[in-house]
Amino acid sequence: MSKELILEFADNDIVPLLFGEYNDHLSYLEKKLKVNISDRGNLLRVSGSKESKEKIKVILQSLYTRLRSKELLNVTHADIDAELRFINSGKHDKGKPNQAEKETDSKSALIKTKNKTIAPRSPNQKRYIELIKQRDMVFGLGPAGTGKTYLAVAAGIDMYLKGEVERLIFCRPAVEAGENLGFLPGDMKEKIDPYLRPIYDALHDMLPWDFLMKKMEIGEIEIAPLAFMRGRTLAHAFVILDEAQNATCAQMKMFLTRMGESSHMVITGDASQTDLPPHIRSGLDEALELLGGIEDIGFITFEGEDVIRHGLVRKIIHAYEVKKK
Repeated sequence: MSKELILEFADNDIVPLLFGEYNDHLSYLEKKLKVNISDRGNLLRVSGSKESKEKIKVILQSLYTRLRSKELLNVTHADIDAELRFINSGKHDKGKPNQAEKETDSKSALIKTKNKTIAPRSPNQKRYIELIKQRDMVFGLGPAGTGKTYLAVAAGIDMYLKGEVERLIFCRPAVEAGENLGFLPGDMKEKIDPYLRPIYDALHDMLPWDFLMKKMEIGEIEIAPLAFMRGRTLAHAFVILDEAQNATCAQMKMFLTRMGESSHMVITGDASQTDLPPHIRSGLDEALELLGGIEDIGFITFEGEDVIRHGLVRKIIHAYEVKKK
């Protein structure tokens, strides 16, 4: 039988957050990694395979450090899953040469908004954030639940709050998702708001309500259907086109050529989820075909492993992918 791993955490104020209420986080780790964990105060004894014990050590020490530095205010199962995802990818910070480089690398991927600090939860999410900071145009592709839109909105807010851009512009094609909704009552805003709700949700999560409303009133934050972009030049702005698989080829060309001076664009979409009629080609497909060779444009494709919603979502996506094959 392999030797027990002993871990000790000195800060008694942090330990309850790390272990979870009624040791919930330790129980979750036991289930995920098939180990036994016993605790006495701030001391843990871990028994199990050598590989699992090493993962437990890296996960708990990383979360402990993040709690002490206030990067995390509490720990959730999603945070534990994120640490495990980095370990399994072989891209965890444990491979950095020294602690100073670890901290610098970790902080460079953090996004600070008025309501919260957002950290990547997979290697691809980290690369996505880095690409948005490095390139003026980035395509984020892949299935639902991978954070494509959420992280893009967060990155845009971060640049806006830092004064790197003067406006935030978010748009989506107003295409019904396989349903004929018929006549929608209300004025233009009330008719199109349901299509743009995911962007509103992300903004509300990151910005205080009064701040958001004030900036929308003066036009510094704008949410609009893709069709409303025609004829405009979007300078000094961070612009997101969400659900880009529902843009026609003409709309996509129109959108991409709106880019103005000192602007940043992020285009997100999932080619497998288009709601366009079968005879109309997706503008996202055409853009990827035509622009793939341009080095100044960043491209990243998320996989099922990057899904950060409920664990069942990852399994559902995998099941559909298997069926296609």
